[in-house]
Amino acid sequence: MLQRPRRNRKSAAIREMVEETTLTTKDFIFPLFLLEGTKKSVPVDSMPGINRLSLDNMLKEIEECLNLGVKVFDIFPVVDEKYKDKTGTASYDENFFYLKALTEIKKKFPEACIMTDVALDPYSVDGHDGIVDDNGVILNDETLDVLAQMAVAQAETGIDIIGPSDMMDGRVAEIREALDESGFTNTSIMSYTAKYASAFYGPFRDALDSAPKSGDKKTYQMNPANKREALIEAEQDELEGADMLMVKPAMTYLDVIHLIREKTELPVTAYNVSGEYAMIKAAAQKGWLDNDRVILETLLSIKRAGADAILTYFAKEAAQLLKK
Repeated sequence: MLQRPRRNRKSAAIREMVEETTLTTKDFIFPLFLLEGTKKSVPVDSMPGINRLSLDNMLKEIEECLNLGVKVFDIFPVVDEKYKDKTGTASYDENFFYLKALTEIKKKFPEACIMTDVALDPYSVDGHDGIVDDNGVILNDETLDVLAQMAVAQAETGIDIIGPSDMMDGRVAEIREALDESGFTNTSIMSYTAKYASAFYGPFRDALDSAPKSGDKKTYQMNPANKREALIEAEQDELEGADMLMVKPAMTYLDVIHLIREKTELPVTAYNVSGEYAMIKAAAQKGWLDNDRVILETLLSIKRAGADAILTYFAKEAAQLLKK
């Protein structure tokens, strides 16, 4: 028998030597939920181990993560109903707590890479990513101007990466033009390129209280049945000036991650979303899965599929596991 593949598995040293994919803390982007006020840490019931944090506690969390080697953070605002309206005007109000907090975070930790989210749903009374008309139709072109204003307002705080998650047509070009015209030519865009209308987003919407008040998001988020359509979105985002392309969710869309990785030279990222996190945590709490091993195997599989970086709620925990 000339070929015995097991020879390359016979010891830990050999297995490590021929290992094709390596997971490190450099691969992680940690999503965080920001609350207005101080001294707040409110658990997200559907996401064990994840809390909504006021700025003071978020600064502590970021410092702990930096010490573990996690350097990139995606910060989402938890917006009270009193700030919400039809067109998300709070999102670009310079006095809004989210924008002020971003400024403080970058001032405290200039070495941290801070990413922000651009979409209307946290700020909208309708809970949709775009402006909704009286007939329940999502208005694509009217939304673009608000998204551009939101992006510029976030860039003014000194953040590093804009993450348009809205899935409106043409939003990358609109945001890129607005950023450049405002002097933010170095602010990156990580486009949510293939964001699917997935059932795995529930815990995230609980965390932000941003679920649609009526209807669903299927007219702008992608059909989970489609793969080739992701290439259309990827090509458009790249032509419009995106610096990085994201696939969301990750675990059930590994084929899409791989497909886009094969078709672009841009960095490809993947969002290991809240439902994927909750599913693993629930099974681990029941004793049905080995929490630590499943976390690392899950993240490794996403990277193996072709993701250059992974947005994951496991980031801090995985960094602790890797440090061991």
